[in-house]
Amino acid sequence: ICLTRTDQDIYIQTLRKLFNESHGIFIGLQRSEEEFAGKSRKTQLVQVSKNYRSVIRACMEDMHQAAVSARDPALHSQYSTQVSILSAMELIWNLCEILFVEAAVAGPLLLRLLDWVRLHVCDVDNMVREVLSSENPSKHELFWNVVDVFVLQGRMDEARHLLSKEASANPTSVNMCRILDDLMKKMPVPSLGNTQTLTEMELKWQHWHEECQRYLQDGTFASNSHMESICKILLGDENAILEKKELMTTWYHFLVTRLLYSHPTVKPMELRFYAQSSMDLFLGGESSPEPLDTILMAAFEFELHQVIKECSIALSNWWFVAHLTDLLDHCKLLQSHNLYFGSNMREFLLLEYASGLFSHYSLWQLGVDYFDHCPEYGRVYLELHIERIPLNTEQKALKVLRICEQRQMHEQVRSICKIMAMKALRNNRLGSALSWSIRAKDAAFATLISDRFQLSHSPRLSCFEEQTDLKISCNLGLWKYREFHRLYGEKRFSEAAKLLLMLMTAHIAPCSFWMTLLTDALPLLEQKEVIFSAEQTYELMRCLEDLTAGKSDKQKFQDDDVETMKVEMLRLALARNLARVIVKEGTLEGS
Repeated sequence: ICLTRTDQDIYIQTLRKLFNESHGIFIGLQRSEEEFAGKSRKTQLVQVSKNYRSVIRACMEDMHQAAVSARDPALHSQYSTQVSILSAMELIWNLCEILFVEAAVAGPLLLRLLDWVRLHVCDVDNMVREVLSSENPSKHELFWNVVDVFVLQGRMDEARHLLSKEASANPTSVNMCRILDDLMKKMPVPSLGNTQTLTEMELKWQHWHEECQRYLQDGTFASNSHMESICKILLGDENAILEKKELMTTWYHFLVTRLLYSHPTVKPMELRFYAQSSMDLFLGGESSPEPLDTILMAAFEFELHQVIKECSIALSNWWFVAHLTDLLDHCKLLQSHNLYFGSNMREFLLLEYASGLFSHYSLWQLGVDYFDHCPEYGRVYLELHIERIPLNTEQKALKVLRICEQRQMHEQVRSICKIMAMKALRNNRLGSALSWSIRAKDAAFATLISDRFQLSHSPRLSCFEEQTDLKISCNLGLWKYREFHRLYGEKRFSEAAKLLLMLMTAHIAPCSFWMTLLTDALPLLEQKEVIFSAEQTYELMRCLEDLTAGKSDKQKFQDDDVETMKVEMLRLALARNLARVIVKEGTLEGS
């Protein structure tokens, strides 16, 4: 598989699942840092790794379907390329999971590598189906190829099942089939549990190996070249295995087959020697290694930093290296490696990935969480990127504002509020402009808007019938609203709540400003401590219903999504607050 670099992956619709779902896995991993230790920690990290791989695989299946249904050849080609890249990503990740996350030891290591090869060799299944669905499988031209494939992948039960069909169809082969079946059945394999020591395993394997050798030397299979070839493979004969090169297709499949039949108890640190010689033997100087080969070889050599470096160069986005490096960092495998400018490799790659997310109109929100988990430079990067987000809708501005407020980014809060106040003023939305300017703590600008209120004859302010009343109310309302924000800033929540309610119930604030006031009530409703009493909550509910009841269905339909969302959020928050206050007041009465 040839991996190519493009920088547009973030905009491919079908990759959205990869970014969205892996974000949840990433956040879960950061939060679970202190929860597990020892063996349970390792089990958890392996599960996290598998979760990441399942997301890659799901994306790959979606991309494959998109390629199949694409009518445009250019689009089909683009999707097919992405399938190849995702397939390579999962192949590399799976190997890293075995060698680094699980850190499989001699014995189980080979079983894991066999699973790895079986999972990633896909073109075998069609051949198997074709042979088994034919009228007479043992006479099918691909019959022995299928038997060979099963043997090369260590799938002995399936190989024996096919051999039984040959024995049934060909009486002269019965004896040879029986002996070969017996050898396959008796082949010792490492166990995942601690049921046998490596020494016991090696001893059993040596006896079995000698038995295979005797049958071959006795000429038991001499009359059937297919079975003789299989017996040579069981003996780990490199030439016999290499003859099946086309059935294996890759040097790393050859490596695992070779280990299965010549060194099943291979230790992790011995892999590098077998891997290099397997690649040399398999490629035989006919072709030079591709980027994928170089990455896998670095993994087999346990050169972790080289794996990450090569993947950064070869793969088409930062997603892979950022998430894999973070996982390996949680495995305590990268602690010693700091980059020259003070950051570590994990943080550098997460910053690069999150920066890419910020260039996308909807994925930027994911980027915020990645920056949050970069202790060195995450805050600085977030501040820089937040300032570049286009505030093209009020809904988006509110989202950005909430992010900044949660992280106490005061400069950015003021900047956003000023920008939105100016926009609202230009569009003659004076209520909104006033709200934004007060949030920005810009007294001069708020006074300017207040003056505009006084000069305005806007129908939105029609709840004040006389111009004189309008002037008094606007000035009084503005002063009171500033006072509310001061009290809120000083955490005098009960006083702030009373003042906010009075602005509406005493009709000091114009009706057009009520939605802003109700929205300002939301943080008070969400406080851990109950701020509004039951009576005050009912008053807020009445104000909200008065505000929405006055609108016709047509007007409601024309309202933007932001207003609808605000109303729903307020109703939910008020209902929740009422439930809390009833429980609290009931408890107090009971005591």
